[in-house]
Amino acid sequence: MSENQKDVHGSFVGHLTELRARIIKSFIFLIVIFVICYIFSEHIYRFLVQPYSDAVFNNNLDRRLIFTALHEAFLTYLKVAFFAAFFISSPIFLTQIWKFIAPGLYKNEKQALLPYLIATPLLFILGGCLVYYLIMPLAIKFFLSFETVAQPGTIAIQLEAKVNEYLSLIMRLIIAFGLSFQLPVILSLLARIGVINSEYLRTRRKYVVVIIFAVAAVLTPPDPITQIGLAMPLLLLYELSIFTVKFIEKKEEEDA
Repeated sequence: MSENQKDVHGSFVGHLTELRARIIKSFIFLIVIFVICYIFSEHIYRFLVQPYSDAVFNNNLDRRLIFTALHEAFLTYLKVAFFAAFFISSPIFLTQIWKFIAPGLYKNEKQALLPYLIATPLLFILGGCLVYYLIMPLAIKFFLSFETVAQPGTIAIQLEAKVNEYLSLIMRLIIAFGLSFQLPVILSLLARIGVINSEYLRTRRKYVVVIIFAVAAVLTPPDPITQIGLAMPLLLLYELSIFTVKFIEKKEEEDA
């Protein structure tokens, strides 16, 4: 093996060693945060169930959340703790990724990528806040509207929501909205590497509208509120992405 090959091999092994170390650090941090979140899982649970509580109490209804299996509440708290731990640990994961790739980047490449690392968690939080403060309260009121009062000869139809089903729903929606809100980041990155341009995005707008509503139908429950609640912000983000890509193109032309 020549000296050049030895240097390449040593550099490759060094990168793998560093990557393994950063993955282990991230995993250890996730486990520690998971344990802490499990200790406070009841408080996190109360926070996530607050939209349901507000919708019920605002309508002067006496409702509860139930579990029908012995282990259901325990597993729900585990899911809540892991969800919170992953959410809290995400900035650490992004930081470790940045520290791993940053030494191999030029200064201008670092300046180009850094805004995306900042925008990614901010857009995820924005999507989660939209679910928590707007979409879920509206959806809960919509579902509660199907309750009926008992009449002579009939029985009442009332909601008896299960703990794991409700929390799985709100956590799934937060993740779905958070990931969907990464659309500007993804399209901007594709524009920077030359895969797409603003003209391409404009001419494909009508197809994108169909795709967005199809994705919203898959990621959300079968009700119009959550589906439209996801589709409309995505359409706005797509239009924002067109302006962002156009801005990137103008800046690249000026730099050239």
